[in-house]
Amino acid sequence: MPNLTDCIEEYLKKLLALSSERFIEIQRRELARKFACVPSQINYVLERRFSMERGYLVESRRGGGGWIRIYRIEAGTAQPWREVINSLNGREFEPSRIRQLIRRMHEEKIISMREARLLEAVIKDRIYDSFGLSKKQARELQHELLSEALEELLKVSY
Repeated sequence: MPNLTDCIEEYLKKLLALSSERFIEIQRRELARKFACVPSQINYVLERRFSMERGYLVESRRGGGGWIRIYRIEAGTAQPWREVINSLNGREFEPSRIRQLIRRMHEEKIISMREARLLEAVIKDRIYDSFGLSKKQARELQHELLSEALEELLKVSY
């Protein structure tokens, strides 16, 4: 039986699929009421299941008349992918999120399975552990190597 997070994700994806626009607009409070949960559960789903790495862009406006817009990032041009990669620069490097990004790039046929496996090898912690690097140093090195590799792949892909 699917959990609440899965149900909310599935519902939002169905709304996106049925939308004649390239986005959906919802109200957090209304969605929480529909699923009999607290608004923070909606926030969790949006942060974890509708991230840029998974191919979504989420905008929100808070307040009484606030809304949330969820856009599906369309494949087909290099620019959206470059924006996703650039957005990683401002965040703490998290290999789990990067794996999602790599998986999505493969699903969208931006990179091959072989290229996806090579990129995943770059972010394996055990490689960096053998050099005695601190976790912070390892993450910085992973980030630099991955950024360079992705940039080169995008040059070839488009």
